[in-house]
Amino acid sequence: MSCHREVIGEKGQFKIVLMDSISYANSGDGGVFAVSGSHGGRSSGDITSALPVVGAIFNDAGVGKEDAGIAGLRALDEKGVPAAAVSSTSARIGDARDTWRSGVISHANNSAQKAGITVGTRVEDALTAWLRAR
Repeated sequence: MSCHREVIGEKGQFKIVLMDSISYANSGDGGVFAVSGSHGGRSSGDITSALPVVGAIFNDAGVGKEDAGIAGLRALDEKGVPAAAVSSTSARIGDARDTWRSGVISHANNSAQKAGITVGTRVEDALTAWLRAR
């Protein structure tokens, strides 16, 4: 089952929004922590860094040559945006609901780690705790 966009949690100005592709994020997404099914490559990082989201989850897409599947995490870290990727063996690429329900974080940038989003944690658990702390 795919989802274009689905708000899965909300507290004050902050929301956790599922989106199968990070391309569904938009300029009105201030306060949104995006859980996407997209790979975490450079293009995903570029798209995300141009938006007012407060964080993003991607799929590591098997990581790939020269860490191409997670290159966007570094770019977002340079802007202080928490970003992480789930293992492609834990969640289907392109499926935000599966990322939310089953995704296990395999890579997290420094900003994500400071926000309590760490490797080995399920996305649902990490972001529920993140939202609760707001």
